[in-house]
Amino acid sequence: MSNSNGVGTSRARFFAFRFLPGDDVVLSLRNVVASAGIRAGYIAGAVGSLSTARLRFAGEPDGTRLDGCFEVVSLIGTVDAEGEHIHAAISDPSGRVVGGHVMEGCIVRTTLELVLGELEDLEFAREYCPVSTYQELAVHPRRK
Repeated sequence: MSNSNGVGTSRARFFAFRFLPGDDVVLSLRNVVASAGIRAGYIAGAVGSLSTARLRFAGEPDGTRLDGCFEVVSLIGTVDAEGEHIHAAISDPSGRVVGGHVMEGCIVRTTLELVLGELEDLEFAREYCPVSTYQELAVHPRRK
């Protein structure tokens, strides 16, 4: 069962991989999604570090670049062939945490280990929502 409002059930499979120092998180994730043909994916787990973070904070139109040593405290989101919607929380060497929408330019410092799930019976799309006025997640049965 599924509809564009986001209700769906599915079997799942998982991919595990690691990004290397210097990798751009968003660009590398897009490569994984494209090469695996993932149409309805989600970040099931992640751990690692960043040397550069580029996050868009709530209500802001542009991203903010942060340079330093950061631990990835949380990384979560949905991915598909059309794009991604990912949020992260990162901590600095003092343990202060900041979070926001992940943008291109988040660069791996030492490692980023990810487990990516795919909902095999569904596919995601980004469709205009008249309520939010943004392109939002729509969930559909997977076309063969």
